[in-house]
Amino acid sequence: MILAGLFTSSIELSGHGRLALVLPICLAIAVVYKTIRCDDVRDVPKAAFPLWVTIVLGMYAIGLALWGVFSLMV
Repeated sequence: MILAGLFTSSIELSGHGRLALVLPICLAIAVVYKTIRCDDVRDVPKAAFPLWVTIVLGMYAIGLALWGVFSLMV
């Protein structure tokens, strides 16, 4: 019943919790992308890290820009 409750009721997240959820999904995307692109599996971690940082910084920059536009329009 406890496990089923995780899928039937929502969990309240603060602003920092929502921002932190971006990190694992971006890491998963970077690892999968670099796994497809790299010829040697040992190259994946050092190739995925810069891509992960780029994705995270890009998403936060776009989010801040959209927040700024929204603030100006209101």
